[in-house]
Formats: sequence, structure tokens, C-alpha cells
Amino acid sequence: MHTQGTETAPHGNASLGAAAKQVAEHASALARLELELAKLELTRKVSALAKGIALGLAAAVLALFMLGFLLAAGAAGLDTFMPTWLALLIVAGALLLLVGLLGLLALGSIRKGTPPVPEQAIREAKLTQAALKSDG
Repeated sequence: MHTQGTETAPHGNASLGAAAKQVAEHASALARLELELAKLELTRKVSALAKGIALGLAAAVLALFMLGFLLAAGAAGLDTFMPTWLALLIVAGALLLLVGLLGLLALGSIRKGTPPVPEQAIREAKLTQAALKSDG
């Protein structure tokens, strides 16, 4: 029986080693499958995102054309009771006023955002630092 005990110990270690090897192989295969799944999911999401961006750009281009046609329609409407050059000049003047207003609003917004430093967070950090120094 003593010889059987020595035989089972190496056999048990062999089966334990085989089981460990099998677990490692399964873990490796699982990791590869997880990476493949992540790759497929990212590919699908990037494809959908690209399609959305392309459709959004197409919509923006068509909106720009629509705006041009609306301005032309406005000028044509004004043209019914005034000279064409005056109708076009009025539409261009309205656009100039709109561009100026939007430019001023943009400038004000840019001035509010510059410099891009988190001043409140810095102030709070200094207050916290001062409070910690006074407690210590």
C-alpha cells in the first residue's frame, strides 16, 4: 500500500497540474473572447457614431442651403414693391446686424471664459490648506 500512496501523490499532482493548466487555458480563452467582444462592440459603436456625424453634417449643409433660400425668398418678397438692389441691400443689412449681434455675444462669452483657470477651485483649495495648517 505504501507504493500505491507514492503513486497517487504524483498522479494527484499531475491531475492538479493538468487542472491548473486547463484553468489557465480557459482564462486565456475567456480573455481573448472578452477582447474580441470589446473590439466588436467598439467597432459597432464607432460605426454608428460615424454614421450619425455624417448625417448631422449633411443636415447642417442642407440647413445652410435652406437659410440661403429663405434669405433669397425674403429678398424676392421685398422685390415685389421695391427695386431688386434695395431688397438685396435690406436683406444684407439685416444679416450684418445679426452677425454683429452674434459677434458681440460671442466676444462676451469668450471674455467670461478666459483665462480657463478654475479660480473657485483654487480659492477653495487655498482655504482648505489654510484650515489644515491652522489645525496642525
